[in-house]
Parts: sequence; C-alpha cells; structure tokens
Amino acid sequence: MFAGMVWQRRRVWSGRRRWVVCALAGFVAGALGLPAFAVAAPAAPAQLSAADLALFDGVRLAGLWEMPAGQMAAERGSSQRVREVGAEIAAQHAELDQIVVDAANKVGHQLPVEPNETQQGWLNEMRDASSDREFDQIFVDRLRAAHGKIFPVIGAVRSGTRNEVARGLAQEANRFVLNHMTLLESTGLVRYAALPPAGLPADQAPADSLQEAALARSATGSGFSPTAIWGVLLVALVIGGVFTYRMFRPR
Repeated sequence: MFAGMVWQRRRVWSGRRRWVVCALAGFVAGALGLPAFAVAAPAAPAQLSAADLALFDGVRLAGLWEMPAGQMAAERGSSQRVREVGAEIAAQHAELDQIVVDAANKVGHQLPVEPNETQQGWLNEMRDASSDREFDQIFVDRLRAAHGKIFPVIGAVRSGTRNEVARGLAQEANRFVLNHMTLLESTGLVRYAALPPAGLPADQAPADSLQEAALARSATGSGFSPTAIWGVLLVALVIGGVFTYRMFRPR
C-alpha cells in the first residue's frame, strides 16, 4: 500500500511538472509575441496609385508629341546626326506607345488621345523655328528636358508600385527613356547648365537623416526590446522557481 501511495504521488508530481513546463512555455511565448500559425489569404490585385496613373499618362503623352517631333527632326534637322536621332526616337516611341496602350487595356485605364497644351506649344515652337539650326536646338532642348521629367516617375513606380502591370510598364519605359536621353546627348547640343538641377523628392530627407532613420529602423526592426526580453525571461524564471519550490518542498 505504501508503494502504491508513492507511485501515486510521483504521478501527481510528474503531472504538475508537465503543467508547469507548458504554462511557462506558453507565458514566455505569449510575452515575446511569437506568431501563431495562420493561413494567409490570397492577395487581391493591387489598384493603381497616383504615381502609377502619372506613369501611364506620362508615357502616352510623351509618345503623342515626341513621335511628330521626331518625324520633323528626321526631315528638317540641319545635321545628319539630328536627323538620325529624330527618326530613331519617333520609331521607338511608336513601339513604346503600343506597350502603354496594351498595359492600359489590361488595367482598364483610359489614356489621353492628344498632346497637352504645353506639348502642343513645343511642337508649334519647332514648326516656327526661323532656321534648321535653331530647330535642332529647340528639338534637343525640349525632348531632353521632357525625358528628364518623366525619368523620376518611372523610377518611383518601378521601385514602389504594388501593381504588376504598372511595374512592367515602368521597366519597359525605363529602357526607352534612358536610350532616348543618350541619343539626344549624342547630338552634342544638350545644354546641361540649362537643365533643372537635380534634387531629392519632396518627401525625401537629407542623407544624414536617412542614415539615422535607417539605423533607428535596424535597432527596432524586430519589434522587440532586448531589455524587455531579458525582463520577461527573468520573470519566467522567478515564477518557475516558485512553482518548483512549492511542488517539491517537504510536507
């Protein structure tokens, strides 16, 4: 009978030990915020952002005025190089225009159908040039400045869009626009001092602030404070010690 009582008490102690271990494990896991198992819901197609729409419309508008501008340069350019660059830009914009039209059809976005007022003014300025040499300079100045303006939009969408179609369009537009800038610069007529100065986006902080922000994010990126973690572990050890003492103290 005595042996049976000892065995029964060992069973009770064993059960208590298991309960204590499970309780401590659950307490520590809950305090540390360990994620629970969950099934992720399928992601819905991302809507177009304001930047995405600016890219779609900007690429389309660029083609609507740069194709006729390139055709004018191919016919009226005073140098062989300007004529070659004009013809190449016109042909490439025809290809890019089809790409943006196909992309817009996929997302159901309606594109512009004619150049805006400013772009029409640039075309008129080229038509009204007093000489072919003046035309060359206007053509290069206007197109190079316009490509510089759309370039940051392409980069912003390519790096941050949630929409797959917009991301693909940015990838393609980047290839074309970079090539067009290089073509225009090959004429030797780009006046770099007259281009708008490079600058950070309006919501971008200076380099020092960016570095400080990155360091702060890296320190808190896990969401846990080392001090808090050690505090939770210490509390868990104290609670475990109390339970253990109460279980095994002499009765």
